[in-house]
Amino acid sequence: MFVPNVQGLENAGGTTALSFGRAIAPVAQVSRLERLRAVAAQIDWVPDLGTRIGSRDWWRGTATCALLCATAFAVAPPIAHPLLGQTAAPLTGTDREEARAQIIAPLAWGADTGRHMASNDLVRPLTEAPERPIEQRTATVGHGDSLGDMLQRAGLSERDAQDTVALVATTVSLGDLKPGTQIPMTLGRRPNRSVARPLEALSLRARFDLALDLKRVGDRLVLERHAIAVDDTPLRITGAVGSSLYRSARAAGVPIRAVEAYIKAIASKVPVGEIDSTDTYDLIVERQRAATGETQLGKLLFAGLGQRSHRTQLVQWNDGTWYEATGQAERQGQFTMPVSMARVTSSFGMRFHPLLGFSRMHKGIDIGTAWGTPVHAPADGVVAFAGRSGGYGNFLKMAHGGSIVTCYGHLSRFAVRAGQHVSRGDVIAYSGNSGLSTGPHLHWEVLRGGVAVNPRGFSFSSLSTLSGEQLRAFRAKVSGLLAVKPGA
Repeated sequence: MFVPNVQGLENAGGTTALSFGRAIAPVAQVSRLERLRAVAAQIDWVPDLGTRIGSRDWWRGTATCALLCATAFAVAPPIAHPLLGQTAAPLTGTDREEARAQIIAPLAWGADTGRHMASNDLVRPLTEAPERPIEQRTATVGHGDSLGDMLQRAGLSERDAQDTVALVATTVSLGDLKPGTQIPMTLGRRPNRSVARPLEALSLRARFDLALDLKRVGDRLVLERHAIAVDDTPLRITGAVGSSLYRSARAAGVPIRAVEAYIKAIASKVPVGEIDSTDTYDLIVERQRAATGETQLGKLLFAGLGQRSHRTQLVQWNDGTWYEATGQAERQGQFTMPVSMARVTSSFGMRFHPLLGFSRMHKGIDIGTAWGTPVHAPADGVVAFAGRSGGYGNFLKMAHGGSIVTCYGHLSRFAVRAGQHVSRGDVIAYSGNSGLSTGPHLHWEVLRGGVAVNPRGFSFSSLSTLSGEQLRAFRAKVSGLLAVKPGA
């Protein structure tokens, strides 16, 4: 039980307040933003990414790092517009020339002001510019040039030039040096400027398969020979004729002379108009390949043409004649007049003989010429007879192969003898008035198989066939050429 404090009640004015211990303080209301800040402050946003990999804290730190990197990249200045630093103003006028005068550079690189730096105590004046200890020079052999004169023009002394010529002449003929051959040489130090530099070394490509080196040993020159291996395998080129045989062969790398020789050889067997664009050419030329890398192409050895109907294969033999692969060669040609600037006074056929007084067959033609006019061979042949023969007077007979014989009468004298081989255009005799003749002239006959034919406009075709040892050698050459692969 307790006794209430009436006085207190009365003093309270009718209102009574009960108190049980300490009074309760009011709680302040916290906003949501402040609560979030408090929670964020308690979170470790930058944990050590090297520990607890894969945990919740680790992923939170990774996200923070990625966000910071993206923010730095977004606010970074652009790379396309770099910040320029301050540069000094360029020199102009006298200041620029003064600076250029002090540049250590050759004239070709800008040191061309003409001004000189002032010399100091370290500068030592020279009476003359020093020479190089050695010099590298190259001389070139010219047309009609001698090796000795060329070496002296290159700077060699007369003694060194003579010694070099003498050493080279012991190995090769000096006349075999081709124009355009370059000769590199090394010249050494000389005691004074009044004498030529001594020759220290010299290199010479004497032949395609030989190189020469000269070196100074002591006070004399020593020659060294270096043989160069050479491959003689010929070059075979094939291809389609196309729109132009000449252009197709040249585009394939065939030399000009070889193409011309090929067309000439093929034209003797196949008319040029019958060569079609779908035909194929096949040719083989001489080739030498040195171990040092150089290549030389020579003459044409084989000419082939592939057509739909047949194939033409020609091989050049030792005498320069183009033979078919079987060993046969057909020669076609036309005789030329045996005397120049001449007129025909009597034609071929029946005529009235001025001395005998009756008509008979004139087996040749009479060519009016002055006495002693040279008579030339109309084609290659062999002299079968040269002597006196009845009414012909001085008479000459030539055999041209293929049963073709030419005869010349009323000659004044002979320039050849029986059994002698002559070429087209050679002088074989001189016209005259010997035998039954009314005046100086030349009687010319042409016999085919023993039958007289008209010499004017006569064309012939002879067939030559190889046999015996020549045929075996020819077939071996053909087999070797056909074994060459195109482009090998």
